[in-house]
Amino acid sequence: MLTLIEKLDKNIKWWSMYACLLGFFYFFSSPFIGKTIKPSYSNFSRWYIAWILVAALYHLPSFQSMGVDLRMNLSLFLSIYISSILFLIVFHIIFIGLWYLGLVSRVAGRRPAILTILQNCAVISIACCVVYSHCGNRAMLRARPFERKSTNWFSFWKKEERNTWLAKFVRMNELKNQVCSSWFAPVGSASDYPLLSKWVIYGELACNGSCPGSSDEISPIFSLWATFIGLYMAHYVVERSTGWALTHPLSVEEYENRKKNQMKPDFLDMVPWYAGTSADLFKTAFDLLVSVTLFVGRFDMRMMQAAMSRVHEGAQQDDLLYDHLSEKEDIWFDFMADTGDGGNSSYTVARLLAQPSIQITREDSVDTLPRGDLLLIGGDLAYPNPSGFTYEKRLFSPFEYALQPPAWYKNEHIAVNKPELPEGVSELKEYDGPQCFLIPGNHDWFDGLNTFMRYICHKSWLGGWFMPQKKSYFALQLPKRWWVFGLDLSLHNDIDVYQFKFFSELVKNKIGENDSVIVMTHEPQWLLDWYWNDISGQNVSHLICDYLKGRCKLRIAGDMHHYMRHSCVPSEGQVHVQHLLVNGCGGAFLHPTHVFSNFNKFYGKTYECKAAYPSFHDSSRIALGNILKFRKKNWQFDFIGGVIYFILVFSMFPQCKLDHILQGDLFSGHLGSFFGTVWNGFVYVLEHSFISLTGVVLLLIMAIAFVPSKLSRKRRAIIGIVHVSAHLAAALILMLLMELGLETCIRHKLLATSGYHSLYQWYRAVESEHFPDPSGLRARMEQWTFGLYPACIKYLMSAFDVPEVMAVTRSTICKNGIQSLSRGGAIIYYASVFLYFWVFSTPVVSLVFGSYLYICINWFHLHFDEAFSSLRIANYKSFTRFHINCDGDLEVFTLAVDKVPREWKLDAGWDGELKQPQQLSHLRKYPSKWSAAAGQQDPVNTVRIIDQFVIRPNEKPDFVSSNGSVSR
Repeated sequence: MLTLIEKLDKNIKWWSMYACLLGFFYFFSSPFIGKTIKPSYSNFSRWYIAWILVAALYHLPSFQSMGVDLRMNLSLFLSIYISSILFLIVFHIIFIGLWYLGLVSRVAGRRPAILTILQNCAVISIACCVVYSHCGNRAMLRARPFERKSTNWFSFWKKEERNTWLAKFVRMNELKNQVCSSWFAPVGSASDYPLLSKWVIYGELACNGSCPGSSDEISPIFSLWATFIGLYMAHYVVERSTGWALTHPLSVEEYENRKKNQMKPDFLDMVPWYAGTSADLFKTAFDLLVSVTLFVGRFDMRMMQAAMSRVHEGAQQDDLLYDHLSEKEDIWFDFMADTGDGGNSSYTVARLLAQPSIQITREDSVDTLPRGDLLLIGGDLAYPNPSGFTYEKRLFSPFEYALQPPAWYKNEHIAVNKPELPEGVSELKEYDGPQCFLIPGNHDWFDGLNTFMRYICHKSWLGGWFMPQKKSYFALQLPKRWWVFGLDLSLHNDIDVYQFKFFSELVKNKIGENDSVIVMTHEPQWLLDWYWNDISGQNVSHLICDYLKGRCKLRIAGDMHHYMRHSCVPSEGQVHVQHLLVNGCGGAFLHPTHVFSNFNKFYGKTYECKAAYPSFHDSSRIALGNILKFRKKNWQFDFIGGVIYFILVFSMFPQCKLDHILQGDLFSGHLGSFFGTVWNGFVYVLEHSFISLTGVVLLLIMAIAFVPSKLSRKRRAIIGIVHVSAHLAAALILMLLMELGLETCIRHKLLATSGYHSLYQWYRAVESEHFPDPSGLRARMEQWTFGLYPACIKYLMSAFDVPEVMAVTRSTICKNGIQSLSRGGAIIYYASVFLYFWVFSTPVVSLVFGSYLYICINWFHLHFDEAFSSLRIANYKSFTRFHINCDGDLEVFTLAVDKVPREWKLDAGWDGELKQPQQLSHLRKYPSKWSAAAGQQDPVNTVRIIDQFVIRPNEKPDFVSSNGSVSR
């Protein structure tokens, strides 16, 4: 330890460089540590990090000063790895040939996976390198090697030598030598196996005093490698020749583990909105562009629905008006919106909706809320775009797990004549199971409503909820003169003229003066119009203000993925809408509430916020995650961020004049020179560069366009310039740090000393010393493979010489100018620079961008969508349950789950319940297939009421009951 501390003190700058290097690599790889991420990008990142980290570490001196030479281990690993791959490929070719000739069992015809071969070769190579690091490749000259094998093998395990073994255990070095000489020693010398004398690698000679000639003992490393290869071949031959692995029964433990892994739902993760490698997001952007430019103002599916409708006069149409529930004494129904994002969050809400009843325990009572007879879904059924895959995986799958469709129903079935009622039910009013009505949201319109029409209007079941709906908008007549208007706003944020005609005539002909109406839209226009300082939905406003005339008691909407309720403050004059309720917590990522805390005006009336979920304080606190968790949540943003930073400083590579930074003794002087150089680089980009300046200009245009349009052009420009300046400064600092590291290594002759194949040249120089080959085995292998064997090792090793390539080319450019390089040489240089600069820049670009989002959302209340979609928060899920009681009062309960489970298991009640083939799932006591792996985290146990109020019908004198108390 004293020696280590002394060397640490002498090599403080190298250890500082190690700390900086390892820190950047850790932050780059941190999203992939401790969990397995399915997308291939994560696996690529792990291998990428391992590659360039090893390539950087073995060039630095401090490991060598501590007695660890990474060059030997790295070069030995690559040599053994290539040799193993070539050997096993030849073996598999021969074995397949024997199968083709019929000399082995037919089960051997199954070809091995290339990835399996590569993984086995990597394991064998690592094992050999570990043994070499501890035991070396030394040959022990003994007179009788076979006698040594019989007398010394496991000698320290003998009872009579146990005390000796314990003493050696204290003296670790002696114990290590004992293990190496006893356990990993070769089985003999080449002279003991005359047939193998020309096919082995020999051990390095080690003896006391003068050695009586060269050693002919087999290399311990070669012996170990041959043992592993032999075991692999024997295992493979036995497995494929007898079919043992294909027919051998699993053990009870293996069977239970496999069953446990299979008994999990195949939920999709939350949509990565900042993924630079997601094809779904590019398709979403393309569909949105096509929808806005082609459909908006030119073609509207709502017009097509009106044209194909067989109804001629107003409210007499069966396709749009449903009154089968109006004769009930009372009714329970639910509202949710914005589902179809993460599987865990969507299933959490669906599981609660499917329960026969939900019991809420309060301080002195237990409230029982029965399952809704009707489910209203307020749009955005699947993210990020409407397609068969997203609808099936993100919408239908969670709901089918929560409440299964009938056993006879087939997913591919197309409902031609809706409603297609279950057997034994003659008309819709006789069906007593849960039903579902849906309206489309903006995401459902990205493909012109094609997927919505195919999966909603032409299918009959959403899980166990029956869907009689035929069009994208509808009207429902409920008991006690309550109505629900389901409006389709499309991408216009308004209803079309045909839709307006239907609802206005319905108001005239069907709705009485004392009736009450709930208007359901996808977007909460009262919040968005206030936020954007805009006016939208003029047809909707005309319908509510001039036709309903105060009969609209409640407006419900989604789109905002939070819960907020505003109630009108009593005043003189007619109140067009009494309550405004937003609940988009059906499964999508969370939206903030504190951004909308100042809203208080709508239709000329004052409104007061009665409930917000999450609270304003919690919402502001959650936004801090953009600084701390942006990259962990959005690791696929690396692709975009790293490329942008490299383009910003492309013209700055290389920095040849750095003497003024490295000279001097004071830290303040170094720091001042450093930031002075950063400023000079900033000026150079603006005055002299072409590629970097182009990148800055394009980034500035995108940054200004990214700022919400609610601000003036001047403010948008200021925010955009500050944002881009922060990114440019960070990129210049990273560039200069990287150049300083290279310059330091070059000055200490750690880089730019050996050319482009330094590792291969070093290994060939020491190979004959440490791994003698007097029989010429390597030369024969080179001849038999037509030079492929050494060429593969050479170019594979050159992949770990990226720092050397970068340093050599940098020195050439600094000496002779960039024009001295060929086009290929320039490409190789900038590619090698990008390999490291990408790793350094990706954590920083995420930090800068995340900080920008945090400042904007909490200080200026901007980017409410962008700043929270980045966090991909699955928690804070809720839905609203309504009850029209026998008195005609509308009781409203909003139920929420603060934390969404991530692990699920097969529900014991569902699995053990007897299921009749023709029984509908809503009749079961346990309708949902999965429950939370931790019982205390199950949504059924953690659900709570976050808001409750009562709305009186028109003839009642009371104005509203808020939070359980009646007010006039």
